[in-house]
Amino acid sequence: MDLFLDTVFFIVGLALIVKGADWLTDGAASVAHRLGIPTLVVGLTIVAIGTSAPEFVVSMMGALKGSPDIAIGNVVGSNIFNIFGIIGCTALISPIVMTRSNVVRDLPIMVLTQVVLFIMLLDVVLSNEQTNSLSRADGLILLCLFVMFLYYTVRLARGKSTEGTEKTEGTEIEKELSGWQILLMIVGGLGALIMGGDWMVSGASGIAKAMGVSEAIIALTIVSIGTSAPELATSIMAARKGDNDMAVGNIVGSVVFNTLLILGASATVYPLPMVGITMVDMYTLLAAAFLFWGFGFFGGKRYVITRGEGLLMVLLQVAYYVYLIVESLEFRV
Repeated sequence: MDLFLDTVFFIVGLALIVKGADWLTDGAASVAHRLGIPTLVVGLTIVAIGTSAPEFVVSMMGALKGSPDIAIGNVVGSNIFNIFGIIGCTALISPIVMTRSNVVRDLPIMVLTQVVLFIMLLDVVLSNEQTNSLSRADGLILLCLFVMFLYYTVRLARGKSTEGTEKTEGTEIEKELSGWQILLMIVGGLGALIMGGDWMVSGASGIAKAMGVSEAIIALTIVSIGTSAPELATSIMAARKGDNDMAVGNIVGSVVFNTLLILGASATVYPLPMVGITMVDMYTLLAAAFLFWGFGFFGGKRYVITRGEGLLMVLLQVAYYVYLIVESLEFRV
């Protein structure tokens, strides 16, 4: 019975998070348009943060509720799934043709953020600490890097924008909403995010206890897949429409946001010891980031993620989950 109730809490919490992020994003975008903020900037900031809102809420709630494995595991698992799972599935639908700037600028930035995170979680080796952890100082560094990344991205985008991109007519995110509707969407979205995050973390912890596995395993699997739902839907739809820039930018932006903003904010609020998350998980994350970049730069077709490479990514995601399942069974024994 407890497992059933925890599962219900988890599912309802996930639904509230996804819907809350949608309401909050639409409401904030409407405010931005009323203030005359260009659509391009709205897309790079509000919409990008909106798609990462599920990860943000779950990791922050994990930190506040004393579940660091959920806070870190959610981000690590989401980043792995974003690359291996989502990019792999997207490439299977249609080969992903990337631009030169994707390969020589965007992907290296994504890889660099994962390397920085990896180094920060080497306290046992570098500082002779008892456990690896993200300290408040680490969190503040990640937040500073996030501000620099956001500033660089907006400046770069505005520099390349044309007169047409500065207009806001006909954009999907612009809606004719009254003031009270905008307020209701923002307040309702925030409320749904907070409540959904609380329920989802509580449900995930309960499921882990009922199944006799660690919170880290749950966070690296079902929690990370659930919170990555917006990115999965966005990339699959972009692939079907042939919008490769959207598919790649969505994942790269999500991975960077997850690492710098979400873990940065979570660690600043509450230091996150790396208890159930192992170095195998971190090596897998590094391998995913470097492989994504390598396929684009050195793969069979330069600047293209082929269906064969996409299949390999999906198989690596499956292999990683098999490893986690086997480890959880050994843990229970």
